[in-house]
Amino acid sequence: MVAVPSYLLRVELEDRPGRLGALAVALGSVGADILSLDVVERGAGFAIDDLVVELPAGTMPDMVITAAEMLPGVRVDTIRPHLGLLEAHRELELIDHTAAARGRAAKLQAFADEAPRVLRVGWCTVIRPTDSGVERIAGSHGAPETQAGNAPWLPLERATVLDATADWVPQVWRDLDTTLAAAPLGDDGTTVVLGRPGGPAFRPSEVARLGYLTGIVATILR
Repeated sequence: MVAVPSYLLRVELEDRPGRLGALAVALGSVGADILSLDVVERGAGFAIDDLVVELPAGTMPDMVITAAEMLPGVRVDTIRPHLGLLEAHRELELIDHTAAARGRAAKLQAFADEAPRVLRVGWCTVIRPTDSGVERIAGSHGAPETQAGNAPWLPLERATVLDATADWVPQVWRDLDTTLAAAPLGDDGTTVVLGRPGGPAFRPSEVARLGYLTGIVATILR
């Protein structure tokens, strides 16, 4: 059986009745089937939504972008391959699996392993400062082999977006147009770094969500 490709589509649209329905019709016109939807953020008159869409064989993602942006008030932020659905309960699973792991190192690895699917990023690493720079102590599948030699932005007080064009960012990360966010895991300098090769940019609500989760995990680690 041929696997049907699915994609994570992030769109900004006018937050008014009927707009999401019109988007669903537009996507359906090119054969895209919406599998799940999550509201990422709402602002004054607009909403940022993540949709997992399934495309028929032979349908190019560009067709989805064109169909969506033919609607007034709709802008596609990004579209990228994605496996699975968007399920909010996975946050609880991440916390549960992190707490259940035996020992600090295992807990950090459990968090790094599950954070990408929960926070919709390409990879997650956990680092800590050393006398010679920074050390990676945990990393998810897909975490880049090339590591940052230093992190002049440490220590952090709260979750934040990092400047992905700064000199400390490895060139290969920049070549992949990787957007970055980070959050402290307690007060000992241990820090979570998230990367999204190809974007999209981290929304304020996503940074707040990262801070919420790392705050809970920091309590577990203590």
